[in-house]
Amino acid sequence: MAALNVVLFEPEIPANTGNIGRTCVATGTRLHLIEPLGFSLSEKAIRRAGMDYWEDLDVTRYVNYQDFLERNPGAKIYMATTKGQRLYTEAVYEPNCYLMFGKESGGIPEEILVQHPEECVRIPMLGDIRSLNLSNSVAVVLYEALRQNGFAHMRLAGELHHLKWK
Repeated sequence: MAALNVVLFEPEIPANTGNIGRTCVATGTRLHLIEPLGFSLSEKAIRRAGMDYWEDLDVTRYVNYQDFLERNPGAKIYMATTKGQRLYTEAVYEPNCYLMFGKESGGIPEEILVQHPEECVRIPMLGDIRSLNLSNSVAVVLYEALRQNGFAHMRLAGELHHLKWK
């Protein structure tokens, strides 16, 4: 079974993290949070955005980026950035890979990106737009990775034939 991982580097907005948590629960994806966080995980906003799914979320917190690397040795990490030379659709996402996204105000730090130019991917958009909302970016890249892995372990449309539409 392909299990994917979403990594949020120092997320700042609780509603984004809550929405991403809900997406992770819906897709069987693990969520990794690299501190410092711009909010408390006990805040109502994160639970409201994640709804009642937050308790079902497979989430791990890290003190910093170094802690993340040490606790996930050999992890294949794809970094979503507007500075990426490769489109997110051009990467080949392996089972158990990590999809990293930076904080809302500044992305993934340049000193990390320059060490991994081949793993940097970007979502195309018009030149006047700085970036997409973080939770939207996660959904776009995550679903491409899931598609490439055959939506392993997920219920597909053909399996929903028993539902009655009204």
